Amino acid sequence: MRDEKVMNALINVRIFDYENYIESGYVVFDEHVQEVGKMSEFKNKGYKVIEGKGQLLMPNFVCAHSHIYSIFARGLALPFNPKNFQEILDQMWWKLDSKIDNPITYYSGIAAGSEFLLNGVTTIIDHHASGRDILGSLTSLKKALDNTLHLRSILCFETSDRYNVNECIKENISFANRYHTSHVSGLFGMHASMSLSEDTLKKISRKLKDLPIHIHVAESDMDEADSQEKYHTSIIERLDKHHLINKDSLIVHGVYLTDKELEIVKARGAYMVVNTTSNLNNAVGITDIKKFLEKDIPVMIGNDGLSSSMAVEYQNAMYLTHLKNESPTALNIGHIAKMINNAYEYTSRRLGIKLGKIKKDYVSDFMLVNYTPFTEMNSGNAFGHIFYGLFPNFRPNDVYVDGKRLVKSGELVSMKAKNELKEARKYSDTLWKRVKEK
Repeated sequence: MRDEKVMNALINVRIFDYENYIESGYVVFDEHVQEVGKMSEFKNKGYKVIEGKGQLLMPNFVCAHSHIYSIFARGLALPFNPKNFQEILDQMWWKLDSKIDNPITYYSGIAAGSEFLLNGVTTIIDHHASGRDILGSLTSLKKALDNTLHLRSILCFETSDRYNVNECIKENISFANRYHTSHVSGLFGMHASMSLSEDTLKKISRKLKDLPIHIHVAESDMDEADSQEKYHTSIIERLDKHHLINKDSLIVHGVYLTDKELEIVKARGAYMVVNTTSNLNNAVGITDIKKFLEKDIPVMIGNDGLSSSMAVEYQNAMYLTHLKNESPTALNIGHIAKMINNAYEYTSRRLGIKLGKIKKDYVSDFMLVNYTPFTEMNSGNAFGHIFYGLFPNFRPNDVYVDGKRLVKSGELVSMKAKNELKEARKYSDTLWKRVKEK
């Protein structure tokens, strides 16, 4: 039986959840949405009323693949003249992550999580790496994202032969077994085929059971070439041989996957996660999202740690698919909405809640955004307004998670979060010093 308490009523808002649109509506909520309707039907039953002033009410975003630790690379100047993708890893990312310990992991979570939150991203699937501290690293990240910021996350550690493999396996398995709440759960993280030996894959296979994996695959052509040269098979066939691709596994990037590999991905019930902006930045190629969709493989969109604005990622995914396929109709906003909804469905299942709709019994994770349409806005064109009119300069005013307002008028509400965000600067300085040491 629900405890008696005052409910919130958010009134006079435009409501859109990638399925339904209400021009002038209201939402009654606590941790969950209790009632949704048109303002003409609203009756105040002792609610705490919040005036929406005609703002747009939307579900919060999901980032389906990120590297939160990378937030502390922003502005870091290192000798950098890579000729290929492996040299990008060697000259930047592997120098950085090898120096990260648990305190730095925590404060990177504070920094990145705060920026995500201010951009309306409140559920994050992260792929973590920290060479100085493997054990306890995911719990450190969880404390930042969940305990301090009140965000939702699905976490894993990036197993690689660069690290102590046994510790990587232990951290993934123990975290996934320990946490399965509405705010946090685990996957099994693996870096990429080119940094995982056969012995390592066998070790993982013995421990994995039915836990889904989260792995970079064919981000560059070097990854596929490495697999063919060393193991005489494609990456997906190699992973599948070791029974590693469980249902709900995340196959990230997939720029160079073959049709045969995609058939295996589909058969195993895995998801493709595209990161087009990062792929552009690393000059590795453009993922063929159109092909994934034609093969009926579920696709989600991540940021690969590059940007905290998912609105930018959604736009780039569509525009780059047009370029890749040399067709302005290769992908449309309906496809983008489907990928956004795929992320809601996936994270809902992994966290055991209902995310991504403004409907009764869904969690109250939503945001208010100023938007004044200059042309008619209705149920048929609402997402067109948002995609072309709002996403290029997207920044919410208020952000709610579990019905609690975490961002108000574009600023963090929590004083603890604000104070720890200032403290994060000290830890970024520490990391930079370590990276620059000879």
